[in-house]
Amino acid sequence: MSASTVTLDDIVAAHRQMRERNPLVQCLTNTVSVQFVANALLAAGAAPAMVDNPEEAAGFAGIADAVLVNLGTPTAAQVESSRLASAAARDAGKPWVLDPVGAGGLPWRTQVAVELLANQPSVIRANASEVMGLAGARGASRGVDSSARAADSVDAARSLLDRAEIVAASGDVDHVVGQGSLVKLGGGSALLQRVTATGCALGALTAAYCSVAPNALIGAVAAHAHVAVGSEIAAQSTSRPGSFAVAFLDGLDTVDESLLRELVRLDTA
Repeated sequence: MSASTVTLDDIVAAHRQMRERNPLVQCLTNTVSVQFVANALLAAGAAPAMVDNPEEAAGFAGIADAVLVNLGTPTAAQVESSRLASAAARDAGKPWVLDPVGAGGLPWRTQVAVELLANQPSVIRANASEVMGLAGARGASRGVDSSARAADSVDAARSLLDRAEIVAASGDVDHVVGQGSLVKLGGGSALLQRVTATGCALGALTAAYCSVAPNALIGAVAAHAHVAVGSEIAAQSTSRPGSFAVAFLDGLDTVDESLLRELVRLDTA
């Protein structure tokens, strides 16, 4: 199978592997999202480990199946841990995901994200403005929010593929970009934008899926599909953000092969 091709069968197979293998994900994530990210991983079938101190970060990256680096609330110590963990993951051949929160809008964290690209993330997972900011394009960023559409960031995403295997821009239609490939995923719920840490959870799930999928493209697409379907299930029972946050975790747990086949909106270009 070509690495530039993703099918619904690939997504279903990756989901099955997630449930069977229960991958361990080391999360260096922001203080706002720690508990939610951990619970999202558990609900989806993975296992979280919030090991983000410089004394243990590199060593644990060699133990974990995958690593998430999220720059939502970076401190000097966490940035050092991120450098150590991402380098250790690269050296050990473990997938790692960079979530460059606020890239392009805040200079220091943008520079940190650019430096981390030297460790060749398997996936950059971000919103469109962050992808464009990281690439040096003129993406208008307002903190962690995106004012650009995912489709607008495709050229910027392609410009980053010399430093990352895959770039995934989330939005109304997610765009997952690799060398010679562009996969678009529709669906999901608008309530994802009204609950903090759902994007952080997507980054963690991307890391988890990359550790069980045949390649990073399938891993990234499968993670986005799982989140989209889980959020649609959650939105069937509530229209308010507070109850949605709980229902979303239940939705991630509920996702199975039949729901993936029924609800995933996959477009491979």
